[in-house]
Amino acid sequence: MDTSLSQPKNLNLQLITYVCFTFVGYFIIGLSLSVLPIFINKSLGFSLLIAGMVISLQYISTFFLRAYSGKMIDGKGPKPAVLLSMIGFSFTGIFLILAYYFKFSPILSLTFLIITRLLTGCAEGLVGASPINWAIMALGEKHTAKIISYNGVACYGALAIGASLGIIIEQKFSLYGIGILSIILGIVGFLFAKTKENKTNISQKETQSFWKVLGKVAPFGVCLALGGIGFASISTFITLYYNHFHWNNGALCLSVFGGLFVAGRLVFSNVINNYGGIKVAIACLLVETIGLFIIAFATNAQMALIGAGVTGLGFSLIFPALGVMAIKSVSPSNQGSALAGYGLFIDISLGVAGPIIGSVADFFGMQFIFPFSAAMVFIGLGLAYFLKRKTNLNKIEE
Repeated sequence: MDTSLSQPKNLNLQLITYVCFTFVGYFIIGLSLSVLPIFINKSLGFSLLIAGMVISLQYISTFFLRAYSGKMIDGKGPKPAVLLSMIGFSFTGIFLILAYYFKFSPILSLTFLIITRLLTGCAEGLVGASPINWAIMALGEKHTAKIISYNGVACYGALAIGASLGIIIEQKFSLYGIGILSIILGIVGFLFAKTKENKTNISQKETQSFWKVLGKVAPFGVCLALGGIGFASISTFITLYYNHFHWNNGALCLSVFGGLFVAGRLVFSNVINNYGGIKVAIACLLVETIGLFIIAFATNAQMALIGAGVTGLGFSLIFPALGVMAIKSVSPSNQGSALAGYGLFIDISLGVAGPIIGSVADFFGMQFIFPFSAAMVFIGLGLAYFLKRKTNLNKIEE
């Protein structure tokens, strides 16, 4: 039944053929991530609050697509969700081109950007849990931690590479270049997904409603959401933060963040199995908090880069550490909904963080956004410690 386990030498290669869809999707997201806040603020003339709200629209639509995606995966398999996501990503490129073409009319351009962000969120919601579930169904549940880790490498590695490349493309080819590349990559991803065999759950017994599953994974998800605020502050506002202090190469922070994130996933890939998810989450949230404080008190661009790297290292294992526990809290027939529901919390985090951090910047000053983000992640650290104590008490009672 799980024939892939008899070919351990090919496991990593097989895994990559599934998580590559995550890479394509988040690479497209990353292409405009560093460009759009500046375009909205500097070219169209809207406030940082508006910029943050438009960027965060992506995560609102992602929120609503997660439930649909989870039920689709549990019922029809992950392939249909991946195919739809690739189509959605291609359409984001079309509306991004329209937004740039009509930049002489700020309101009209912003309208097209809103559509772009909503479509991006829909595509992200469909692809978010699909490659993970596809790989688990094809390669076996015993590889769940590794699959989630590799998927995260694909996700944040793609965001980091895409963000840096997006700056270069925008400088040479404007938003047209980013839009055209997004269309092409979405089509390529769609065609490759068409060649792969779909997988479905053999047993549909004990299938629960999405909202019941969501309740089971919520404690881990809330902790994840608080940890995600650090990533949100860097991904959405780091280029504006650098611009505020007249530093150069703000997008490099995203690359350093992504590089240390990937390194953390690869170097410490076994710590979750060795020490347990809660302990790993506590350690990671502590490191992430330290990294954000380094950025907050940075006096130059180089110090901020160090802080971004420490933050990326800290954030690297939070998702898989808590995600493995979330999956174990439900039956196999509900894993699609569990991962989709768990992923909702990072969407909530990124969706809420944009307007909130933008408001902090507008009303208190740009220099306060990273102390605020560090405080939020520190609260997540406290929650993780509470979950650890609760887990220990449950073990004693058993």
